[in-house]
Amino acid sequence: MNLRDQFAARIGTLLIAAGALSPLAHSERYASIVVDADSLEVVHESFADAERYPASLTKVMTLYMVFEALKSGELRMDERLPVSRNAALQPPSKLGLKPGQTISTSDAIKALVTKSANDVAVVVAERLGGSEERFAALMTVKARMLGLSRTSFYNASGLPDERQTTTARDMAVLADAMMEDHPEYYPFFATQQFSWKGTTYRTHNSLLKDVAGVDGMKTGYTRASGFNLMTSVARDDSRFIVIVLGGKTSKARNDHVTDLIEAAYYNLDEPGTGGQRRLAVTIIDGMNDQPVDTAAIAQGAASR
Repeated sequence: MNLRDQFAARIGTLLIAAGALSPLAHSERYASIVVDADSLEVVHESFADAERYPASLTKVMTLYMVFEALKSGELRMDERLPVSRNAALQPPSKLGLKPGQTISTSDAIKALVTKSANDVAVVVAERLGGSEERFAALMTVKARMLGLSRTSFYNASGLPDERQTTTARDMAVLADAMMEDHPEYYPFFATQQFSWKGTTYRTHNSLLKDVAGVDGMKTGYTRASGFNLMTSVARDDSRFIVIVLGGKTSKARNDHVTDLIEAAYYNLDEPGTGGQRRLAVTIIDGMNDQPVDTAAIAQGAASR
């Protein structure tokens, strides 16, 4: 059994920490988890199994399906994907594609990563699934195969749908699956800008340039979800996956993710501590603005 299978199996034995809450209430959008990407040890979690909205983190699953199709030969990187009227009618964020246009698979990938284009998500879904509805069902089947036990997809973009829910833990499993299964395509998530029809679009993920070692993955936002971020960061020989859902603002979310990253690496950078030193940093919980003791991160790092 590989590490991901062990991690997925372990999920089934965990108690749902926030199970008694009304999980999708406006004041209860926050969740986070930090995972050592090498051992899959969870070194921090808060409401990690509580039901949340993925927003555009959905597009990481959409891209997983794209990369799988490229590997199998079902899709080519230079293939021109047709734009339907349904795709063109999607609300922003979008490229503004017109019915009858085409976009290459390569450009579609970059548009999903940087612009988080909803029209492009539907173009991809219709190409691979025949319809967005069928593609979303295939996404959910694949999610179960990967170990995402509490995630259901009903669209390819992450646009609001009260049925489309996930957990921070499931998003960490997806991030790990993306890196493990598609390492040759993972560098797309470091794309900082993308040009289409004379317009240059810059990534929504400012941590790519602001935080050392961050090399992906994806932001997300809807009113229901709050500000979400799936992040992977590598320094020296260590990599962590960080998921934060439900931030109040993009800045608060980014600051929170940065704090989680620095806390995770703090112990690794302190010689002679043996992982026993309590972290001298607190993290502000984006849900209720209460300080969270991060000693668990240090303890988790020590147990790796």
